[in-house]
Amino acid sequence: MPGQILIVEDEQAIREMVCLALNQGGYSCQEAADANEAQQRILAGLPDLILLDWMLPGMSGLDYARKLRRDKLTQAVPVIMLTARSQEEDKVRGLDTGADDFITKPFSTRELLARIKALLRRSAPLAADEQVEVRGLALDPVTHRVQAGETKLTLGPMEFRLLHFFMTHPERVHSRERILDSVWGNNVYVEERTVDVHIRRLRKALTVSGHDQLIQTVRGAGYRLSAQD
Repeated sequence: MPGQILIVEDEQAIREMVCLALNQGGYSCQEAADANEAQQRILAGLPDLILLDWMLPGMSGLDYARKLRRDKLTQAVPVIMLTARSQEEDKVRGLDTGADDFITKPFSTRELLARIKALLRRSAPLAADEQVEVRGLALDPVTHRVQAGETKLTLGPMEFRLLHFFMTHPERVHSRERILDSVWGNNVYVEERTVDVHIRRLRKALTVSGHDQLIQTVRGAGYRLSAQD
């Protein structure tokens, strides 16, 4: 799946290595050494995906990821964070800022390309389907819009896919493993904790219309969407 990738990394050698791999994989690559340069690149042309280093001069990668998610222009652009940190709490912090995936240095270019391909595939609009409605919440896979009455809700690509999965499989309790397989795909390695992070983000997006209570936690089992009043 060809696309325009922006790598934000202050080490030139890593940028050049990644860009070479991206070009060989059929992607177009742009480079930025810090958040300011990245913002200039984005304003000149929105990328399909951003590779963002955790440690950057000036504004850190974590802070810049938060900025990207607050900005309407970039809030739906997939972000993969690159870092030498490997502790679980660091990964959770990265995901909590709005990153969609997390890859630890050193990494192989083969793994990186696989992660990019999977994330771009997951972030693409869903195939044409009928609109789904549950308790006044309407989701349209064709236009990629979620609405509650006249209120339009803003969801990231993964939150949209999660909501669509829940709305088309209501009342059933879904384990984290099943959610990962159905939403992320069973050929992609993503930690189960990632589900919790995105569920939290989905609920936050739904609080605008009061629909956050639809997504229920079933202790020791997983999550379900309650379609009953």
